Amino acid sequence: MKSFIITSTKKSSGKTIVSIGLSALFKAQRKSFSVFKKGPDYIDPIWLSKASGKYCYNLDFFTMQKKEIISTYKKHSNNCDLAIVEGNKGLFDGLSLDGSDSNASLAELLNLRVILVIDCNGITRGVAPLINGYKSFDKRIKYQGVILNSVNGDRHQSKLVASIEKYTDFKIIGSIWRDSSLSIEEQHLGLVPSFAHKQTVQKIRGIRDAIKKSVDIEMFNNKVNKKKISVRIITKKKYAGLKIGIMRDEAFGFYYEDDLEKFTNLGSKLVRIDSINDKKLPKIDALLIGGGFPELCAYKLSKNKSMLKNVNEFVESHYPVYAECGGLMYLTKKIKYNSKIYSMAGVINGETQMFSKPVGRGYVMLETSADHPWLGNSLPINCHEFHHSKLRLRESTYKYAYRVKRGYGIDGKHEGLIYKNLLATYNHLRDTKQTNWVDKFLSFVVKQISLLNFFSCYFFWKFR
Repeated sequence: MKSFIITSTKKSSGKTIVSIGLSALFKAQRKSFSVFKKGPDYIDPIWLSKASGKYCYNLDFFTMQKKEIISTYKKHSNNCDLAIVEGNKGLFDGLSLDGSDSNASLAELLNLRVILVIDCNGITRGVAPLINGYKSFDKRIKYQGVILNSVNGDRHQSKLVASIEKYTDFKIIGSIWRDSSLSIEEQHLGLVPSFAHKQTVQKIRGIRDAIKKSVDIEMFNNKVNKKKISVRIITKKKYAGLKIGIMRDEAFGFYYEDDLEKFTNLGSKLVRIDSINDKKLPKIDALLIGGGFPELCAYKLSKNKSMLKNVNEFVESHYPVYAECGGLMYLTKKIKYNSKIYSMAGVINGETQMFSKPVGRGYVMLETSADHPWLGNSLPINCHEFHHSKLRLRESTYKYAYRVKRGYGIDGKHEGLIYKNLLATYNHLRDTKQTNWVDKFLSFVVKQISLLNFFSCYFFWKFR
């Protein structure tokens, strides 16, 4: 199998556009390929999934062990001719000084060849010492070549090509000319997610066509002889019959695909809910409300009063609910955004205030408290947060599921607001060996539904 990581010297250099374009091209060619994203990102994987027609899976050193990364990669690239991994930030960037969590380390761990996307805006001859420096910095890296991005015409391109050919041994895989139509508007901390983008299909098609004429696609098309491997996936249907509602629509869409697969592999059924167009919740045992950009859909959400009322009643009736970031915002009384106020579900006695700059951003380290409803006490949790909002609570009696060791959470000290059987948090969990949160949440759901059924029968017989 041929496998590559699309990375760069720094963030916002065009690697996402290249990855989207390649994925769309491979889909059109009906190639057998798989797509991955390094890091905790949700938005890029959604774009890559839309472009490729395949689920994109995250590979992240902070939340996963190396063995888990290798296992996830092998599982989802098995029997493929090609694997594409989109990196995050620059090739050698990361939290650790030794680079053990960088794109370079992932390339070495998974034996990926590196395609370096260079932002050529304002650079000509200097491109040569730049890429030579990258090559000499870590000689273990296997470079496939470079893709020049944001090239300002023929003259600019000729200078770049001449410098690379004269002073380096790097192969030029492609040259993408500057084109504003290829850019994807940024929202908060990343690209606008495709579930919130009005012209997703047209945008992907435009990117695909640009990459097709700008990049050497034949390099990816050489077939590799490989032995087909049969993988038997054993699943335990221990939660068969459970129905878990999941809000997945224009407002909410941030979920790890392998986490959702864990729900179904364990036997539960995920029931999709549209928070904007559905009038009430279906018959479910528990509810998931993931992250997203509810502030962008705040007017539509606020107009669906029957759904807001139904969600409020669901929580008040002690049904289990887990909400992350955007989900937490949806459950407050109001969202304040762009000088306007929108009414929400009103479960949490407080308001969500949006800010132009991030309140909480990046990797987070938490420790569970004794009040956590379904994870053990004093369990260390590695996760991440990306929010431009802050919760303004009107009361101080809430219990919290986590103590913040690194990050911001709700107030810099506490995270994971608890109300009845609701857990609402700004942070995004990943189901790994460290947390195994899906299994534990489903176990909690079973116990709570049993209690609800017991009390329902008790009161029925007592007051009939």
